[in-house]
Amino acid sequence: MPVSEALRRLAEDPRFWTGDGATSNDPDGPDARELRVKFPVTGGYALVLDLDPATGERSLGLRGPASSEPASLGWAPADGPYPAALRWAELDLCARVIALEDPTLPHPGLVVALLGPFAPARPEDDEPAIAAMREAAYRSLRRKVPPVEPHGPEQAPLPLFASDEWWPAPPSPSPQVLDEAAIAALSSPASPSLEVRSKPRFPREELADLVRRAAAHLDRLPHESWYAETRPIARRILDGGDLAPVPALLGALTEAGCDHPTVLDALSEPLVPVEAYWMVETLAGAEPGTLLRRKV
Repeated sequence: MPVSEALRRLAEDPRFWTGDGATSNDPDGPDARELRVKFPVTGGYALVLDLDPATGERSLGLRGPASSEPASLGWAPADGPYPAALRWAELDLCARVIALEDPTLPHPGLVVALLGPFAPARPEDDEPAIAAMREAAYRSLRRKVPPVEPHGPEQAPLPLFASDEWWPAPPSPSPQVLDEAAIAALSSPASPSLEVRSKPRFPREELADLVRRAAAHLDRLPHESWYAETRPIARRILDGGDLAPVPALLGALTEAGCDHPTVLDALSEPLVPVEAYWMVETLAGAEPGTLLRRKV
C-alpha cells in the first residue's frame, strides 16, 4: 500500500524516530491523530502498526485472512521497553515479501525502521548483521530538499574576487532524515525487555502460518519468469561474495524484461551493499541473511 501523507510527514521528522520532543506543534493538527499503518504480507495476512504521535505509544497487531481487526502482538509506551513480539528472522522475511509486493516500500527501509523495535536481537541472533540492516533502514529514510538558491553577484566578478572565499556557496540541506549519530544510536540491537509470545492470547499459530506462507512466497520468486533466467548470475555473486558482477545481473534482468522497481533499484547505482545483498539472496534462492552475515 502506498505510504500515506500523514505517515510520510512523520517519517521525515527526526523527532519521531529519536523521541526528542513532540512530532507536531499543533496538538489538534493532522499529525497528532492516531495513525494506523497496514503492511499486507501474503495470504491475506497483514502486520498492522498503530501510532499515537501525541503520546508516542505504539502497538503492533497481526490481521488474519478471515478477520477485520488485528490480534495484538505487543504494545509499547513512548520510551519503551518494546515487547519481543517478533523474531528478527520473522521481521526480515516479512519485510522482504512486503517490499517485493509493494514497490513503494523498499527494503531495508520504512518497514524495518518502524517494526524493528518489536524484533529485538536474541543471544542466538547475529547482532552485527542485524545492526547493519537496521543502519541501512534508518539511512534509507530520505526527504525532498529544496534546491540551493543562486548565490554570488549578478554579473561575473573580477577574477580576483571569483573564488569561493569571496562567494561561499550556501550549505545544502541533507536529504537524510537522521544524522549519523542518531543512526548509530538507533541501529544498535536492543536486548529483549518484554516477553509476550508466551501469553495466552498471543496469536502464535497465526504468526507461524504467516511465516510459512511468506517463506513459500519468497522461495517461489527465483523460479518465476525472468528471475529464473538470471538466477545463475545471482548464484555466482552469492558464492563469490563480491558485488562487482551486480551490473551484469542488473543488465540481464533488464534484457529479460524485468521492470520491478524494487528489484532494479536494489541493484542500481548508487549501490547500497545491504540492499544489494538482500536482492542477490532473494534472486539466488538463498536463506535471508546468507550473504550479509558473511560480509559483516
